[in-house]
Amino acid sequence: MPYQTINPANNKLVKSWPEHDARQTEQALATADALYHSDWCKGPLQPRLQVLKKLAELIDSRHEELAVAASSEMGKLIAQSRAEVKLCAQIARYYAENAERFLAPVSYPSELGEAWVENHPVGVLVAVEPWNFPFYQLMRVLAPNLAVGNPVLAKHAKNVPHCAHLFEQLILEAGAPVGAWTNLFVNNDQIAQLIADDRVQGAALTGSEKAGSAVAQQAGKYLKKTTLELGGNDVFVVLDDCDLDKAVSAGVAARLNNCGQVCTAAKRFLIHEKIADSFMEKFIAAFNAVKIGDPLDEKTTLGPLSSAEARDALDKQVKEAVQHGATLKLGGAPVAGEGCYYQPTILTDISRDNPAWYAEFFGPVAQIYIVKDDDEAVKLANDSHYGLGGAVFTRDMARARSLASRIETGMVYINSATNTAAELPFGGIKRSGYGRELSDLGIKEFVNQKLVVISAQ
Repeated sequence: MPYQTINPANNKLVKSWPEHDARQTEQALATADALYHSDWCKGPLQPRLQVLKKLAELIDSRHEELAVAASSEMGKLIAQSRAEVKLCAQIARYYAENAERFLAPVSYPSELGEAWVENHPVGVLVAVEPWNFPFYQLMRVLAPNLAVGNPVLAKHAKNVPHCAHLFEQLILEAGAPVGAWTNLFVNNDQIAQLIADDRVQGAALTGSEKAGSAVAQQAGKYLKKTTLELGGNDVFVVLDDCDLDKAVSAGVAARLNNCGQVCTAAKRFLIHEKIADSFMEKFIAAFNAVKIGDPLDEKTTLGPLSSAEARDALDKQVKEAVQHGATLKLGGAPVAGEGCYYQPTILTDISRDNPAWYAEFFGPVAQIYIVKDDDEAVKLANDSHYGLGGAVFTRDMARARSLASRIETGMVYINSATNTAAELPFGGIKRSGYGRELSDLGIKEFVNQKLVVISAQ
């Protein structure tokens, strides 16, 4: 598949982008490696933090242009694209203001003498990123590593090359030297070759379980560190004592935001049996009320999937689930006409031997499960290959805290859908990956935490 900008609202090709050949890729790596060995990466933090500050200002000033680019290229509703762009500026500004504190030396009391740990860059990194948040996914890698001094070679998804190009241009315009962040239109074999190169010290990937496994395998072969943020099959637990209207409203948004193409989207709804009928009635009504249309139209509430391939794969999953016994309560088919639209869909009666039980549905498809108590909710929640995020809705905070502690995920939100913020760590366990991005934890993933000791003797 070539790098192409195809508007998923009408499936029309906007532009094709040439791939980088072996010579161009080697030049990018050589430039990034030379930068790593320069004062820019190994010297004082402040010049790098000033770039992040300027980057935040540039993003704010070009807010609408960037939002339209994201919506036009991958189908996100324009309001959601604006929110993504705003978040990117916040992340850049967050590290500009806090990186110096995060990376400050830390003292360790010891009988051996005066001891401290310093934080240093490790070298060139490779980043492989997905299309569903075409700017935010990049910013999560860029901001902490620019602050640290790790140059990044980035392969973005093949259906968002315009966003990838815009992001690189913004970084250069903000004052970063060539090589600090390099956008590469390359294939998987070229990424494997880069990871194997001695000049590359690590790799970060957000994407599918299959892609994560391939990158981790290659990195492991050459003893390179990785961080992986992969799929999710997040639970949305609605207990009998919750604010039902709030839970329904949050649940609908958590499943349909970005047309369901979110790793932390609510995918499995675990509803207490005492309120199941009321929840279903309100939930179905809300799904029926969505307005499908052009993502650039402010009145649209559900845009297209990112591509025809994504739409067709989702439709195949839904049909397979029904063939294995699931009940189709709503939807279950592509929307007729141009574009990559899919009906809001609700599945119930999913048994453990149904492929849908363990599958991630990357689109506007909700799975409903009825549970009799908290223990059954926890058991079902943890019966998953994934462990990214989750949500619990209840008025009883002691009950909520207990459930949050027992659910096996990297993140749990109480009385709100799973969210993200610059100051909060993001990541999961199991097949959802490992490592954390954002916050003080994210900036420490690719640093040399070097111990220095002055002998007491």
